[in-house]
Amino acid sequence: MKKWLREPLLHFLLIGGSLFLLYGLQNDGSVNDSDRIVITETAIDRLITLWERKWQRLPTQLELEGLIERQIREEVLYREALAMGLDQNDAVVRRRLAQKVEFISADLAAQVEPGDADLADYLAAHADEFEVPGRISFVQVYLNADKRGEQVQKEATRLLDELTPSGSTVDIMTAGDSLMFGQQHEHLTKHDVSRLFGKDFASKLFTLPVDGWQGPVPSGYGLHLVKIDNKIAARQPGLDEVRDKVRDEWLAQQRRTVDKAFYNELRKRYEIIVESAGSQPQQLAGSVTE
Repeated sequence: MKKWLREPLLHFLLIGGSLFLLYGLQNDGSVNDSDRIVITETAIDRLITLWERKWQRLPTQLELEGLIERQIREEVLYREALAMGLDQNDAVVRRRLAQKVEFISADLAAQVEPGDADLADYLAAHADEFEVPGRISFVQVYLNADKRGEQVQKEATRLLDELTPSGSTVDIMTAGDSLMFGQQHEHLTKHDVSRLFGKDFASKLFTLPVDGWQGPVPSGYGLHLVKIDNKIAARQPGLDEVRDKVRDEWLAQQRRTVDKAFYNELRKRYEIIVESAGSQPQQLAGSVTE
């Protein structure tokens, strides 16, 4: 029972009708009779609030009368436009009206606030998206394959033998070839390493132990001898570490879910026939799935 009470679609069904009513009542305070325009007290309060928000003060009586007259003018022109059929076959108007209905769906989803259980479930189901990436710090000596040709592998092995002894006096600044990225790299993620040296290099690098000079590790540039100074494994964060991000993603998913259900409910009200040249009209179902 508790699970059902936390189900967003149940909340959607409960508040959907009242929200439709609310939107109807808040339609700028005007009554859509063909020959009568009523600017309600609620609509006037809304005009005052919007003015105060913009100008940081209340409107004067003259300014308020101007706001009301502008509202009346807009309503008069709007009704005349409808009477003249100016809203028909206008892609911009149609798209704007469709967006306003979508806003209703978005407001439905926004009414539901996730609890810790919802967020924990979402985090567990989407662990890869929230993983704290591993990081690595290393030094590399680069050997240019184009410059050294067929001898590059042999020279990499010789240099590794020289670097390996603990008391080695080899100057790593001059031992290899120059590379624009430098030799010392600190706290890089796998993505960072991939961006510099390529995915294959990064994948190999993160498998190596923190244990002196190793290699050679190939990249698109040539061969690299590497010495890993520090490596931190990737890990799954606790909810408290990523609560805000998880909440944002959870709400985004709920918006998509509610929007789909909302649209399907509206679509069921229509018989949809798609006509195409040279074939029989095709009747579509009243709901869509993904």
